[in-house]
Amino acid sequence: MADGVPKELGLNHPAQQHGATANRHVQGASHKHGEKQPDTTGDKELQPSEKQWERPRISSDAHALQRTTSGVNVEQAEKDFAELSRELSAISRRVSRTQSRASGFRSKDVEKAISSSDDISDDAFDLETALHGAREADNAAGIKSKYIGVIWDNLTVRGIGGVKNFVKVFPDAFIDFFNVPGTIMSILGRGKKGKEFNILQGFRGVAKPGEMVLVLGRPGSGCTTFLKVLANQRYGYTGIEGEVLYGPFDAATFAKLYRGEAVYNQEDDVHHPTLTVGQTLGFALDTKTPGKRPQGLSKAEFKDRVIRLLLKMFNIEHTINTIVGNPFMRGVSGGERKRVSIAEMMVTRATVCCWDNSTRGLDASTASDYAKSLRIMTNIYKTTTFVSLYQASETIYSQFDKVMVIDQGRQVFFGPAKEARAYFEGLGFLEKPRQTTPDYLTGCTDEFEREYKPGRSPQNAPSSPDSLVEAFNKSAYAEKLATEMAEYRQSIQQEKQIYDDFVAAHREAKRKHTPKESVYSVPFHLQIWALMQRQFLIKWQDKFSLVVSWITSITIAIITGTVWLNQPKTSAGAFTRGGVLFIALLFNAFQAFAELASTMLGRPIVNKHRAYTFHRPSALWLAQILVDLAFASVQIFVFSVIVYFMTGLVRTPGAFFTFVLIIITGYLSMTLFFRTIGCLCPDFDYAIKFAAVIITIFVITSGYIIQYQSQQVWLRWIFYVNALGLGFAAMMMNEFKRLTMRCTNESLIPSGPGYGNIENQVCTLPGSRAGSTEVSGTDYVKTGFSYDPSDLWRNFGIIVVLIAFFLFTNVLLGETIKYGAGGRTVTFYAKENKERKVLNEKLQERKRRRQTKQDAGDSSELNITSKAVLTWERLTYDVPTPSGQLRLLKDVFGYIRPGQLTALMGASGAGKTTLLDVLAARKNIGVIGGDILVDGVKPGIGFQRGTSYAEQLDVHESTQTVREALRFSADLRQPYEVAQEQKYAYVEEVLCLLELENLADAIIGSPESGLSVEERKRVTIGVELAAKPQLLLFLDEPTSGLDSQSAFNIVRFLRKLAAAGQAILCTIHQPNSALFENFDRLLLLQKGGETVYFGDIGKDAHVLLGYFHKHGADCPPDANPAEWMLDAIGAGIAPRIGDRDWGEIWRESEELATTKAEIMEMKATRQREVAGAPQLDEREYASPLWHQIKVVSKRTHLAFWRSPNYGFTRLFNHVAIALLTGLAFLQLDDSRSSLQYRVFVIFQVTIIPALILAQVEPMYDLSRLIFYRESAAKAYSQFPFAFAMVCAEMPYSLLCTLGFFIPIYYLPGFQNASSRAGYQFFMVLITELFSVTMGQMIAAITPSSFISSLINPFVVITFALFCGVTIPKPQIPAFWRAWLYQLDPFTRLVSGMVTTELHGLPVVCKAAELNSFPAPNGTDCGEYMRDFFAGGGPGYLVSNASDVCQYCAFKLGDQFYEPLQLHFGDRWRDLGIFSAFIASNLILLFLASRYLNFNRR
Repeated sequence: MADGVPKELGLNHPAQQHGATANRHVQGASHKHGEKQPDTTGDKELQPSEKQWERPRISSDAHALQRTTSGVNVEQAEKDFAELSRELSAISRRVSRTQSRASGFRSKDVEKAISSSDDISDDAFDLETALHGAREADNAAGIKSKYIGVIWDNLTVRGIGGVKNFVKVFPDAFIDFFNVPGTIMSILGRGKKGKEFNILQGFRGVAKPGEMVLVLGRPGSGCTTFLKVLANQRYGYTGIEGEVLYGPFDAATFAKLYRGEAVYNQEDDVHHPTLTVGQTLGFALDTKTPGKRPQGLSKAEFKDRVIRLLLKMFNIEHTINTIVGNPFMRGVSGGERKRVSIAEMMVTRATVCCWDNSTRGLDASTASDYAKSLRIMTNIYKTTTFVSLYQASETIYSQFDKVMVIDQGRQVFFGPAKEARAYFEGLGFLEKPRQTTPDYLTGCTDEFEREYKPGRSPQNAPSSPDSLVEAFNKSAYAEKLATEMAEYRQSIQQEKQIYDDFVAAHREAKRKHTPKESVYSVPFHLQIWALMQRQFLIKWQDKFSLVVSWITSITIAIITGTVWLNQPKTSAGAFTRGGVLFIALLFNAFQAFAELASTMLGRPIVNKHRAYTFHRPSALWLAQILVDLAFASVQIFVFSVIVYFMTGLVRTPGAFFTFVLIIITGYLSMTLFFRTIGCLCPDFDYAIKFAAVIITIFVITSGYIIQYQSQQVWLRWIFYVNALGLGFAAMMMNEFKRLTMRCTNESLIPSGPGYGNIENQVCTLPGSRAGSTEVSGTDYVKTGFSYDPSDLWRNFGIIVVLIAFFLFTNVLLGETIKYGAGGRTVTFYAKENKERKVLNEKLQERKRRRQTKQDAGDSSELNITSKAVLTWERLTYDVPTPSGQLRLLKDVFGYIRPGQLTALMGASGAGKTTLLDVLAARKNIGVIGGDILVDGVKPGIGFQRGTSYAEQLDVHESTQTVREALRFSADLRQPYEVAQEQKYAYVEEVLCLLELENLADAIIGSPESGLSVEERKRVTIGVELAAKPQLLLFLDEPTSGLDSQSAFNIVRFLRKLAAAGQAILCTIHQPNSALFENFDRLLLLQKGGETVYFGDIGKDAHVLLGYFHKHGADCPPDANPAEWMLDAIGAGIAPRIGDRDWGEIWRESEELATTKAEIMEMKATRQREVAGAPQLDEREYASPLWHQIKVVSKRTHLAFWRSPNYGFTRLFNHVAIALLTGLAFLQLDDSRSSLQYRVFVIFQVTIIPALILAQVEPMYDLSRLIFYRESAAKAYSQFPFAFAMVCAEMPYSLLCTLGFFIPIYYLPGFQNASSRAGYQFFMVLITELFSVTMGQMIAAITPSSFISSLINPFVVITFALFCGVTIPKPQIPAFWRAWLYQLDPFTRLVSGMVTTELHGLPVVCKAAELNSFPAPNGTDCGEYMRDFFAGGGPGYLVSNASDVCQYCAFKLGDQFYEPLQLHFGDRWRDLGIFSAFIASNLILLFLASRYLNFNRR
């Protein structure tokens, strides 16, 4: 065994030596032993030169060291894959096979392992022999191999798109809403989405087991659609015609029986961000690993070994305990996250694998390693592999057997990869020997990039998709394809045993108890168990949310407990006990509201795992509710203990545990209700509208605000499907059936001096009996609420039935409903006005001239006058970590001169973006050391304004058009003194430069609905160019995610800029030779932030390669220098060339000394030159404050106008809730009960913050992300941003106020005198403005809208508790009454509105509301009650002369609110104080936006 193999694994390999002839490994060359193999590996088609794949021999002579291949240790990786394959598929059925497996584990110290084996012959190990040994062992154990080919014939796919859509604005939302049939269809996800068109048309081909097919095409050509359809992911498309066969199985059969055998790896990485890499892969293994394990290995050991094996293969072992993260949560890097996605899909052990642009974000070396790993996997597993790549090197291309070229949805070539180039050259396209084959093939489909041979032109050579298809159909390749397809169809019939083995192997891979017909590997109960473990980790590891949730719950519990502290068992505590019960139920039920967002945001992961057949969606819902129940039960129990015992509710075990049980079931019911809405609705706006209406109905019909017997008849049925109403009723019965209350003097009529005989008094509490001061709780709830205590467990049972119903609905919807549209990314446009029409015509004319070569692309308008030089010396950067300071940059030297284009390159994690951030002055954490100088002096405050930085993430105001975004940048970042006409003319130049003529009026949007990735990248660059930076232009990965032609265009644009005098520093991934040679200089970093090289590149990279040659590393003549140099320094999986660290070599090199000397000379020269020059403009911002406010406010108003769902959803919720409330309390009469109802209607106004906060905060947060990017560029300051956000909300606030006020005020029949109605309108308006400004203030003081959402329940409930409605002011404990009651803004709202409505309102009791009691013998009622009324007693007698007194508790509305210490005379004071709260919100908002910066970088 080689020294590098870990002996503790106890595995033996058939060949006990370390070494390989790698070309056979990668290409699967000639087979021995006479075994007939499927003709799948393309042995002759893909045979690279022996020199390219020759394994380097390690020598002590550094100059003899050569490195001829990049990337993975091929033989080692094959052993790893073989190991993984057997462990995943065979181990459960063959425990005794342990000794026959290949080990092949690499040493952790790769270099030592290779060094220790440098005396081993390259020919000593033959992969073929090893694989045959493993296969023979498989055959001996009866293990059948599992592989399958794919054939597609006349495949046509239709989707939605292909039409010009105009952006919708706020009024369009009204038009759409009142289109009732269309709205209903949209809610059901079946609304009209656009015009149908062919995404793919007439595709045909075949891929056999063990073949790799490269799919090439420009973005939007249909590559993704083709891969998804072959992976049998067909939902979202409007029609699929033609035939796709997986072996003998058609697509429907394959989907039904073998869904997880064809899988698709999407371009975006979708994972649970709070899970670690190890946990992510561990969950996948839990659902895909067979049950039996090798002897002596526990399940945990087995899983751990496989996870580490996968991580080792992709060189991400160090990430096993790091969370995956996402763009908003720091975790592993983007390249590492991509490799996690790849590893996760490999766990599926699928036979057909489709990879969609999976090298996006990977450096050249890692991308090459990935492609070779796919080749190895395909060879060993005999999988059928399809890969689409936008940027592919020649090394990557050489791994593929076949290539498909797509042009606008048409298949223009399908055939051997090695012959594709010659085919297109034969069509008449110009040979471009320096261009990589993938770039050349893709370029032939681009009408603006392809060139023809002399004598050929679009007139006599294929120049359109149709003509290219026609040429292919007439070619010999089409004949060969037809023959191959016919032969394959024939082989399907002849090789029945292969497919029988496939079926058997698929069946044997399932765990015990898994149904035979199931597509899943593990039974349903084990899926639930695995999901429960994952869900527990997701919740437990999201510590912040957990802590905030607990703090909120306990705080609300303590506040509730202290507000209702030790409620008396008297009539005074009857209604307030109901308030305690209602708040306890409502708070915990509404904690489940977060499930609405999480359900909708979790859809992509559910869809992916369903396609991978990890688990059924229904298993997820069941697992989630079980884990939620565990977490929620503990939290609810603690909440209940605090509330229950502080408030003095009935202290018996039965009553307490029933109280807890009802809250838990109410929480579960609402959780499942919100999840059902999340499953049902196509987007968040529909979900919010739907949820708002239903929740309002539930609260109104709960029985607390309006009792069951007083509700409108048409509303009463809702009680029986309302978990809040059923729960509240059950809690009231549970509490009051055990309670007997004593009537207090305040509840006895008449009371006071001289009134002591209970026989002549009556208790006003519902359920009281004549002649008794005690009231049974049972009678109280029967009379006051129409609840019968015997119905308690009936109500509980109905809640349990509702839980079961919602759970069933969840399961059903999860299994049946899928959202996702198939088609092109929809681009929206702003409608042209006169000015834009003229401008667009000019742009189109310039585009036509450029395409016909009449316009040479003169860059005279782009001349840069600055001669400033940026230098950095001994540059270091340290960041704080839990273990101390971590150095990310180490003694970096360099400079950028005007007119030079400098490339910044290195492996993932080498510190490229970090260096750009430091140089561009974007870092606000960590310690920067060394000197960064402009012309030999430290940069002034105008440095950031004078530089432009196109960051890696394309962050834009999504509602702007491209022209508007560029104009915004030019307006604010070019000097204010420059005329606006001149700025806008320059913007038109930039649009032409970036070839954005057709998109000038296109809305930027999001990647899902807007510009494509490549177009957004060009806009990002355009925004920075429009600023006309006087000093520098920084770009972070401007070509990442683009196809090669788009990448080349962007670098060509940068070259043009540099020629105009711009100084540019640009990080770049995966450049091909043609791209690389556009750069003048290179700064190369290795991991750890150390410089490896800084200097000229030279023609054909001769200067760069000369440096490496001098230090013992020679680049093969046919290699791409940009890829090779990364491999040479050890950026990939394989070790570096040489026995010395390249960073150390650089530190001791002559080139570094020369660089230092050049820096000193440049500093001295520039200091002399600028000494006599005019002083540079050192303003922090280019524009004055008033101009910033004007421009930013205009854009923000436009953004709101073009976000119709935002404004309309808010208006809809206001109108719907006001309408429902108005109808529930329709035309209140003058009765006693109506006084209370009028107060409750007013109390409904306090729901406005709950409606607004959830919408305002995310909008502010998203806008702040854009502000962070633009403020870092010194476009505008904090005040204009905050001011514009406040102003933009005002028109919608006024509209919402009107929509809310009219129904909620006039439907219940409130006083319609203008003096009353006008005041009430202003109160509602102030409430609206207060809510908006509070939402923005909360968003400003919190780092994200997620954290804001956790604060909202606390704020809303606290305001509602202390405003004097749920518990009257006199009953609020003195501690809270002294300060919190006064500080509560809703105190002023309730006080002003209640007194304005009830002042002077006459009360006429209904017969049922009259209290009857006998007058003493010999006295009539008037005489008996005289002293009571004289002492200020409220109410009136129906008749003074009667001896049976009929008493109404109130004569005027004033008598209702005066005991609550409210006064009509204070109403204008209340309005003024309430307005002052708005001012305080604004002050805090502006201060927070000025001094709080959550953009940590």
